[in-house]
Amino acid sequence: MKWLVSLIACLSLGACAAREPVPERTTATATAQVGIVNHTGNFIYSATVDGSGGGRMSAWGAAVANMCCTSIPRVWHPGMKVLVRWNMPVGTTDVIKEKIVEVEKYDKPGDIYMHFFPNDEIRVVVTNSAGYSQSHPIPPPVEPKEKSGVK
Repeated sequence: MKWLVSLIACLSLGACAAREPVPERTTATATAQVGIVNHTGNFIYSATVDGSGGGRMSAWGAAVANMCCTSIPRVWHPGMKVLVRWNMPVGTTDVIKEKIVEVEKYDKPGDIYMHFFPNDEIRVVVTNSAGYSQSHPIPPPVEPKEKSGVK
């Protein structure tokens, strides 16, 4: 029995000994949620970035990036591009398009947002701010006010 108590005491003291901190393992890529921000008056039925995403967005809509998921480089580099594919139906007819888009410069990893503008203009940003947030790199969409009484 004495040997068991001695063993437990030695193990307990050894557990309290100072240890070198384990270096944090860093990978070249980070996981990112995918978000859509729609600056048009048309419904987006689905949109993906490099095949990830798939959500939909109402006209003039913005939300948090809540579609799983894609990988992005932890460090932005010039010429970084992604393939954006989207379906913006006209009536009951699917209109599927795709475009290679340059990712705008970012300082730290975050979520990836696709911004859709009229005439198939698309911007892609990486940020930790929701698409409707005032701290988002691109201002949120604003639905134009209809001019009443103008002929």
